[in-house]
Amino acid sequence: MKNAWVTAAVAVLCGYGAWAQDEPVLSPDDDSDNPTQAAEDKDSPYENMHVLARAMQLIRQDYVDDKKVSYQDLTYSALRGMLSDLDPHSSFMDPGDFKGMQEDTKSEFGGLGITVTTKDSLLTIIGVAEGTPSFDAGLQPGDEIRKINGQATDRMTMADAIDMLRGEAGEKVTLTIFRPQGNQIKEFTMARAVIKVPSVVDAGLFPTDRTAGRKIGYLRLTQFNEPTARELSEALDKLDKQGVEALVIDLRFNPGGLLTSAVDVCSLFVPPKTKVVSTEGRMGNREYPTRSMPGGFRKYPVAILINGSSASGSEIVAGALKDLHRAILVGETTFGKGSVQSVISLPDGSAMRFTTAKYYTPSRMPIHEHGVAPDIRIALTLEEEARIYRARQRRDTPEVDFGKTPKVEDPQLDRAVDALTGVLLYSGKTGATPDKG
Repeated sequence: MKNAWVTAAVAVLCGYGAWAQDEPVLSPDDDSDNPTQAAEDKDSPYENMHVLARAMQLIRQDYVDDKKVSYQDLTYSALRGMLSDLDPHSSFMDPGDFKGMQEDTKSEFGGLGITVTTKDSLLTIIGVAEGTPSFDAGLQPGDEIRKINGQATDRMTMADAIDMLRGEAGEKVTLTIFRPQGNQIKEFTMARAVIKVPSVVDAGLFPTDRTAGRKIGYLRLTQFNEPTARELSEALDKLDKQGVEALVIDLRFNPGGLLTSAVDVCSLFVPPKTKVVSTEGRMGNREYPTRSMPGGFRKYPVAILINGSSASGSEIVAGALKDLHRAILVGETTFGKGSVQSVISLPDGSAMRFTTAKYYTPSRMPIHEHGVAPDIRIALTLEEEARIYRARQRRDTPEVDFGKTPKVEDPQLDRAVDALTGVLLYSGKTGATPDKG
């Protein structure tokens, strides 16, 4: 009996013929006397494929708009619903979306230049790439997207939202934003553009009158994509030539990116074959060690700035270098996005992205929904955080502003510089080598 209805289900899914409306629904053998078997059959792939196939057949047969009921449309819709129901980070990507995701990881893509996630069931911006339409318009991490081109996002899947945010360069998009700071509703209209995002910005040395004569460097990582580790290595080479003795890495507002990129960034600061993150899931556990990098790894003290908008790859780097006593973390607890999404391509060029594991730091501390806590907690008000972020949008470079008086106060940065200055002064007096931060 099973073979008959499985064949029918496969026939409908593959487009081979259709059932008559009054055709009886085939069912498996009656297992009412066997509760265990009945329970297994209830979760049987054959039984549920039969339900899905029958639903698709009825929609194709009777739905009023026959332009919406191709097998591909119905299959894609079913996959979108299936994956979005799992968790906020799982989604289905049609061939166009999948191609766009691959372009994102190469640091060049079309769109507005924002990274979004679902937080408390609200579509929330967690990253704004510098020099992009959204950055220039004044969008900020923490902004909640309530509408896209007038369409409410509260019932929109993540894939649908991203699909609306993407598009041809030059086309305009209007976002209705709720900004918790000030309890404001604002509208922003922007034209999409081809986005090229540098991973490393504002690299340089602080003025020595700010660091007790010591050479302390600074740089910001905006994301973790394919070129990030290479760009960082090049920036560090330039700082090395200037005699840098310690370094501040700013991961605030960094939404993350590729796991491999985060591991490679760690490889620039710890010896090869050092475990920096592990994953645990149903398919088994896995450890990710560092690898040998051109020029080796740096040994000078490091301080990392983090805040509630530091997510994913930022949390991997911060958590690893903290656990390995390789960096001092300054700021506030990170976002807490520590789940692994695997991307599996499908035969027609589409793909599924779904959660398969969770990240753990080297000491096996969970990241997901916990975040990474700083060693030195310096809390900022929403107003202070917004001022620093807006200064970046004006390109005032408040963090370093080389040789000039900083235009915006930044207590977190000041504390990181003080900590590194203290480490360097102490090591100079004692003769100790501050290799481990």
